[in-house]
Amino acid sequence: MSYRVITIGAFACHPLRPMDSTRPERLGYATTTLVVSSDTAILVDPGLPAQALVPRLLERAGLEPADVTHVFLTRFAPETARGLPVFGDATWLVSEAEREAAGTPLAMMLKRAAEAGDAEVVGELEVQVGLLARCEPAPDSLAPRVDLFPLPGVSPGLAGLLLPEATSTVLIAGDAVPSAEHLEQGRALEGSHDPEAASESLREAIEVADLIVCGRDNLVLNPTKRPF
Repeated sequence: MSYRVITIGAFACHPLRPMDSTRPERLGYATTTLVVSSDTAILVDPGLPAQALVPRLLERAGLEPADVTHVFLTRFAPETARGLPVFGDATWLVSEAEREAAGTPLAMMLKRAAEAGDAEVVGELEVQVGLLARCEPAPDSLAPRVDLFPLPGVSPGLAGLLLPEATSTVLIAGDAVPSAEHLEQGRALEGSHDPEAASESLREAIEVADLIVCGRDNLVLNPTKRPF
């Protein structure tokens, strides 16, 4: 099993960097990670648009979209899924809890937009509904040494991937651990669906993982596991 960060994510405005609030908002997108185990190539959170993500995938891993066998979303959101359509040959996965939690609000918004006659919004929501419908519930184990790890709170069904190695444990955490600053300060993402559960998931991530791939940051060492 191997893993590699393909693109480092970013917030539209970083909530724990005061200077960010004085600057124009950027495009927010999730960190994208590639996990290869046996004959399975799993791309996690393709958050950048395809025109930006595809060259990065080639540069960082020497892979084309057709080489990706599975795409896993830590949660269903535009920030994690902008590049999803280009991986049409892959199996798309999201936790069953996230799939169910995301589906009902989308259906309700689509119904209201249709009743209001807002064709543009209807079109956008139909795309999202179509993407979610194509996503399958993720199994407990996606591949050898690649295990589903529920981290609810930021969204109802957010889940990461746990990668146990011989000498360390890696957790691809998504927005359950948004950035190095959130990790250092022990703070969950503001505006979480369930703040208490989000805080508990952050604590669980810190307890179990030696290395963490943050949702909007790089691979970082768990500060509680440092040798000095």
